Amino acid sequence: MALVNYAKKEIQFKIVYYGCGLCGKTTNLEMIHEKIPAKGKGNLTSLATSQDRTLFFDFLPLQTTAIEGFTTKFQMYTVPGQVKYNSTRRLVLRNCDGVVFCADSQWDKMEENLESWQNLSENLELQNAFIAEMPHVMQYNKRDLENVAPVEYMDFLLNGGEIRIPTFEAAAITGAGVVETLNAISKLVVRDFIDKRN
Repeated sequence: MALVNYAKKEIQFKIVYYGCGLCGKTTNLEMIHEKIPAKGKGNLTSLATSQDRTLFFDFLPLQTTAIEGFTTKFQMYTVPGQVKYNSTRRLVLRNCDGVVFCADSQWDKMEENLESWQNLSENLELQNAFIAEMPHVMQYNKRDLENVAPVEYMDFLLNGGEIRIPTFEAAAITGAGVVETLNAISKLVVRDFIDKRN
């Protein structure tokens, strides 16, 4: 849920990058942090385990003036990819305004992608939130690798619902598709906020 501070003329949105372990969530945020000019970003905080996986979250505040008269801040988080940290996933998802589901395009990751997508829905429902009612986009990451599933197959597996989710092909390690994904989820979150207030 967006936080509106009328005294400071600020609106704060929370966007969560969700997906299985090592799918590229942290790499997305690192690449965004690298590309954003210094005046428009805060520090990137990353808490990792000895296996170099995100344990809690990455946090990257970005500032824009998307809503006239207000400074718009986007706080971006990633959830831990490992299932054993599911309680942390729920905590990070709390009060989020939008989700980027980051799917690993490698063939051998399809089952993990599907399990993570189902886990996202389950964790949101525990908070009386529903993915179908929340701004979200899907990123098919690691398209630069050789052994990747066709986009059509990934759409069939992950995006086969009645309402098609906007999808983006990406190679987060090179930055391809990263900014496009961020722009799309940011616009959806802002539009959703404005629609709910009208």
